[in-house]
This record gives sequence, C-alpha cells and structure tokens, in this order.
Amino acid sequence: MLVYKIILGLIGLGVVVFIHELGHFLAARWMGIGVEAFSIGWGRPILKKKIGEVEYRLGLFPLGGYCKMKGENDFEEAYKKSREGIKFEEGSYFAAHPFRRIVACAAGPVFNLIFAVLVFSVIWGIGFEVTTLDNRIVLASEIDSASAGSPADEAGLLTGDRIISITGKKTETSQDVREIIITHPGVNLPLSVDRNGVILSLSVKPTLDKSTGAGTIGVYFWIDPIIERIAEGSPAELAGLKNGDRITKVNGAEIPHTMILHNILYDKPVVLDLEYLREGRTQTASLIPVYSESGNGELGIAWKVIHYRTPRLSLPMALVKGAAEAWKTFTVSLKSLSLLFGGVDLTQAVSGPVRITYMVGDVAAGGFSQSFGAGISSMAEFLSFISIALCIMNLLPLPILDGGMILLFLAEGIRKKPPHPKFISIFQTVGMVIIAGLLLFAVFGDIRYFAAKFLGGAN
Repeated sequence: MLVYKIILGLIGLGVVVFIHELGHFLAARWMGIGVEAFSIGWGRPILKKKIGEVEYRLGLFPLGGYCKMKGENDFEEAYKKSREGIKFEEGSYFAAHPFRRIVACAAGPVFNLIFAVLVFSVIWGIGFEVTTLDNRIVLASEIDSASAGSPADEAGLLTGDRIISITGKKTETSQDVREIIITHPGVNLPLSVDRNGVILSLSVKPTLDKSTGAGTIGVYFWIDPIIERIAEGSPAELAGLKNGDRITKVNGAEIPHTMILHNILYDKPVVLDLEYLREGRTQTASLIPVYSESGNGELGIAWKVIHYRTPRLSLPMALVKGAAEAWKTFTVSLKSLSLLFGGVDLTQAVSGPVRITYMVGDVAAGGFSQSFGAGISSMAEFLSFISIALCIMNLLPLPILDGGMILLFLAEGIRKKPPHPKFISIFQTVGMVIIAGLLLFAVFGDIRYFAAKFLGGAN
C-alpha cells in the first residue's frame, strides 16, 4: 500500500512539475531564447531524444525537472561579459532583453496558477462528491482534560452548539467553520450559535497551532454514532453489526457522539460491550477491537456523515468558479506562509519533497478506495493546491528561485546596466546556501514525520 501511494504521489508531482517547466519552455521559445534541454526528472537521463535544437529528456529521479536555456548557467561570467560590452551569441539567455528574461522566469509559476484554475474549473464543471460533517461541535476539553481553557471554553461554547455563522458568513458545515478558523489565529471572531433553538452571539479568538501553522479553538465536530458502512472481515462485522445500527452505549457509557467512543478506545480495552438500536429495538453485542502500531483502535466502521454532489456548471460558470477557487487557495496559502514566522514549529509545519509525495499519494489512494472518479477528483484537487504552493514558493524573492531572478532582471532593466559580477557571485552563493538549508530542514522534518507515523516515534 505504501509503494502504491508513493507511485501515485510521484505521478501527481510529475504532472505539476511538468506544467511548471512547460511554462518556462514555451515562454523562452516565445521570447526568442534558445532551449538546450527540457527534462522531466533529475539525474542521468534514462531516455532522451533531440528534436530540432532541443534535447528532450526523462531523468532517473522523477521528482522534479528542468528547462535548460541556452547560456543561462554561468551568471557571474555572463554579467562580466555584459559590463565589458561583449556581445552574447544570438538566441542565448543573456542576449535577450531583461524583460524578456522576466517573462521566461515568470511563466513557470504562472502556468502553475493557470493549471490550478483549469483543474478547479473541470471539477466544478463535472460536479463532485463532497463528504463533510455537521456544524455541531464537541468541546475538546470534555474529551481531553489537557485541552481545558481552550478558546472555545473561554468563548462560552458548549458541546452540542451549532456554529451557524462566523463574522456574518454562514457556516453550514464543518468545512465552512474550519476554513475561517484555521486562517484567523489571534483574530477575535464574532459567532452566531444555535443552542437548542436559541440564537446566541458569542466571540472566539483562535490560537495558533504551532505544529501546523493553523488557527484552532479546541473543538471536534459532532458525528452521530450511526453506522454507514462496515469493512468486510472487520471487528464490527464479526460482532454482528450492520449498516444503519446506532450505537447507544459502550461499556456502560452513553454514546451521544463518536468522540466518546474514541475516548474509550484511547484506554485500549480488550472488549467493547455494546448496546445499539436496530429498527427501533435495543440489541447487544461484544466487539473485540484491533489496535494499530500507533495505538489507534480500528473497528472497521465508517460513520454516517454528510454527502452531497455539487451541480454541474456551464463552461463560463465553471471557469468563474475555478478562478475564484484558485484565488481563494492562493490568498489562503499566502496567509499561511506568513504564519510560519509566528512561532510555528517548522519541522512539523513545513513539508519536504518526500512527505509531499506521500501526501499526494495518500489523498489519491483514499479517493480511489471509494471509486475511480473520486480518486481522480481528490488527486486533481490536491494537485491544484500543490501547484499553487509551487507558484508562490517560486515567486519568493530568494536567489536562484524564479522570484529572485525576476527581481535581479527587473533591477537590471530599470537601471539599464548589468550588476557587478561580484554581486552576482554573492547572490548565487547566498541563494544556494538558503535553498540547500531549506531542503535539508524539510527533509529532516520528513524523517521525523515518517518516524512518528510508521515507527511510533514522538511528534
């Protein structure tokens, strides 16, 4: 299963990188800049074919890729020649006007953004299945005493409350609530809450979760303990449970929502004595849970949640919706990036290439386990998020990245004079050190993540 997820992840990331490098390639050709090689993957080429002046390659390592433009590599030497008035070979990178180089650099991130818009548009055009939870909450402090004093507690929220709006925006599902909470740590948010039919006006101030960089208020979302689906051969099936059964008691404890059951499983009981309703009649059963290596209880039960399918949209409406969804993701990603400087544990919040590959594969595998269509939809949506993240990261004004190059060429175009070669040397060196440091940092975080996930290490 792990290999399957990794393969799906590599395929998905390969698509995103291909789109990025394709942007550089097409823009370079459009701007009259020669391209020596276009490669998907890094390392020694395992396949290559020269068509015209371009050598197309497939690298040994499928994670990444590059578009090698004519004469782009030796910046320091190039700018030395520029200052000495030496003419570059026609069609080479530095023979082009600085603004043409800017177009070639910017095209990669722009193509990633366009890709996200198109994917979101296709998803909205064909419609998709949404699985979410109710807007009813369960206080984390009632499940785990360590969560006492959370923002939800301080706001006066109670288990069973429905959060029906935040800052005046309707929140009909848990996803609506999450989208606002996670992006507003430290911000006082006015709430409208339905408590047993009485509408209350409260306010909550999310705190920053330093392990994720997201805002949190200390709540879970209510799930009724009604069985929607049972896995074949699972402990639940062996206990005689069926779809539609409603669990009412476990080991004598009332089960109004599934978090109570999760709390019971935390103590790893050997047997669960159940009471449940089937067609209005109370019945009993004994269930022997199975515990994973990480200690999670596995019953083989999928609880009944909210499912609905979005309507198919016309092409114009789908494009509008896709653009709006991409823009929302772009702005949320920018805001999340700014939160990294607010005391977040970067080893947990920042994912490296290995973890991202696994996450892409994990999301896709989860979707494919439901249906082929759900797998394609889940993978495409997640790749859109990754594509936008790649767009933003490449536009950061760091040396070596596209954003750093754009800044350099912009200064050159405005000054109408190339920078000093010594500055270029320092610029390149600083860029390489920063990128190498970030990569090592991310890989270290990936190692910690997988150690915790598969070896039971500490988070």
